[in-house]
Amino acid sequence: MKKAKSTYLIPILSIAGSDCSGGAGIQADLKTFSAHNLFGMSVILSVVAENTARVISVHNVPTKIVDEQLLAVFEDIYPKAVKIGMIGSSELMSCVAKNLAKFKPKNVVIDPVMFAKNGFALMPANERESFKNNILQFADILTPNIPEAEFLCGFKINNQDDMMKAAFYLYKFGAKSVLIKGGHSNENADDIFYDGNDMYVLESKRIDTKNTHGTGCTLSSAIACNLALGFNKVKAVTRAKKYVKNAILYSLNLGKGCGPTNHFYKNIKDKKH
Repeated sequence: MKKAKSTYLIPILSIAGSDCSGGAGIQADLKTFSAHNLFGMSVILSVVAENTARVISVHNVPTKIVDEQLLAVFEDIYPKAVKIGMIGSSELMSCVAKNLAKFKPKNVVIDPVMFAKNGFALMPANERESFKNNILQFADILTPNIPEAEFLCGFKINNQDDMMKAAFYLYKFGAKSVLIKGGHSNENADDIFYDGNDMYVLESKRIDTKNTHGTGCTLSSAIACNLALGFNKVKAVTRAKKYVKNAILYSLNLGKGCGPTNHFYKNIKDKKH
């Protein structure tokens, strides 16, 4: 019998900001990659001093170092998928866009991180137009939540029909497919996914917990993992949603604010749900 190839030989890359408290950003991405038995790599765009309760400060990495990190990765271990998270300045956006055009990675999942859980602006308002014009076009899957989609689309999203309208708008603007996350919806927690042909309503039950730090980072990373594993977009999204649901169900009651999700919930022997 032929021995199966280890999935740990599949490389995957995160391009994002860090989270020193470990619940979001690069740290959450790498944990998600490991939970899917993939070989995680990272390019750090910003160093963020944050915890479960607040963001203290953000320091953007010089673009020369970003260029060199990306070169180091792509000249040696070419990733099967790329997750892009927080990009905190127009200079970094131009830098990332230049490198995406140069290296042409496949399976690019972009999470347009604009706010921390406590509302801190991780993408300043005057930089958001640059993101829309320079970065959005590289997304195989774009994963905004409702407030992020409102900024990108320029209109309010009040219901599921508006979510569908936003998904179509962002697709027409350049994203190859769009997942509008419904966690901020007043109606329910259902997501909308548009792949350019079909519009899907992905039902989600709202989970009663405050421990949701890093859920957006984790979801986009999990989608990238499933694309790297060869699943189509719809399957990649639905599998990722199931992973994040469980990571929230078994979330960790750590810190004074919104605690982190549990990326390694599968290791829990005594499951209560």
